Amino acid sequence: MKTRQRERDAPEPQAPWNEITPGLWMGGHFWAGPGGRTRSAVADAEFDLVVSLFTRAGHGPHPRVEHLVGEIPDSPLTAEQIRTVQRLAMATAKAVHDDRAVLVRCHSGYNRSGLVVAQTLVELGQEPAAAVDLVRRRRSPWALNNRTFEQYLTIGLDIAALLTGLEGPV
Repeated sequence: MKTRQRERDAPEPQAPWNEITPGLWMGGHFWAGPGGRTRSAVADAEFDLVVSLFTRAGHGPHPRVEHLVGEIPDSPLTAEQIRTVQRLAMATAKAVHDDRAVLVRCHSGYNRSGLVVAQTLVELGQEPAAAVDLVRRRRSPWALNNRTFEQYLTIGLDIAALLTGLEGPV
C-alpha cells in the first residue's frame, strides 16, 4: 500500500521534530539540514513514547522506548484507519498527561503526524481549529496541508469514521 502522497510542493521541514506543547513533539523521518540537504531523523532514547504513522528501518526508536505503530496513508482514510488515529491520539494524550515525552512522526512530519497530534490536543481539551492552528505555528505552515485530514478534525473523528463507514468498500 502506498502510504505517502507527494507533499503538495511543500518544502522539507527545517527540523527533525518540533515541540507542539510541553512533552508533545511532532516530526518525521526526514528533514532539510543546513544547505537544504535532506537528512534522516533518527529517534533514539530522547522520548518515552514514539508513535509512528510511517516506518523506515534504522530510524529508531531505541529498543527500550515504547513504540506504537499505525501506518496509515496520506489520503482519505477508511473508518478502521480513522479509529486507529483515535486510538493513537488517546494513547498519546494519556502519555502527555502522565508527563511522558512523546514524538508523533510520519514521513516528513506534516499530515499524518499532524492529524494525530491535533487529535491529541483535542483529547486534551482544545477546540479542533485551535489545535490545527497550534500545529501549524509550532511545526510548519505546511502542516496539515491535507484538507481531508483537517475536515476530519473539524467534524470530529467519530462522525468522520461513521460517514466513511457508510461509503462501503471502494
